[in-house]
Amino acid sequence: MLLSINPDNPQPRLIKQVVDELKRGAVICYPTDTVYGIGCDIFNPKAVKRIYQIKKRPSKKPFSFMCSSLKNVSTYCYVSNTAYRLIKKHLPGPYTFVMPAFKLVPKIMITKQKTVGIRVPEHAICRDLVEKLGNPILTTSAIQANGNPPMTEAYEIDEMLGKQVDIVIDGGPVYPSPSSVISLVDDVPVILREGKGDISGF
Repeated sequence: MLLSINPDNPQPRLIKQVVDELKRGAVICYPTDTVYGIGCDIFNPKAVKRIYQIKKRPSKKPFSFMCSSLKNVSTYCYVSNTAYRLIKKHLPGPYTFVMPAFKLVPKIMITKQKTVGIRVPEHAICRDLVEKLGNPILTTSAIQANGNPPMTEAYEIDEMLGKQVDIVIDGGPVYPSPSSVISLVDDVPVILREGKGDISGF
């Protein structure tokens, strides 16, 4: 199902519609501040496994997930004083921060090093979905099986993935650029990938 939602002022009725489906185990595609993503409730194992199948991703390679705010991040991972200052300065924004995970996070979402990748996108649809769901949402780019770059338009994603996912949210075009990935595991920032987010502050 292709569902249009205003990216600047998401309609509460439509956000609730998507959240109700997420609670029932739906897999969705949605716009972020970097790419169109694929996601689900991280606490729904069947939905998480569906995304592994869609992405043809090894089960030992965990996905990142979205939180709605800095306070929400600290519920799921250890945030030191140094990490807090850096995250507060850069989130919401096009960054993925790798940090030590708390036991609350499902094992399938945690690396062997007991870390998780956290995003707080600067996108109203993303934040509204996480806030209304009450749980983080898995996030991974909606890429084509042939390895081509992520697409910019929801209708393209619906044509490619519409039969594999339950809802494709049309929030307007998103010109793909991956997030910058920064590890804060040892309290000293380590740039793992330079992407859309400015890394000069690290």
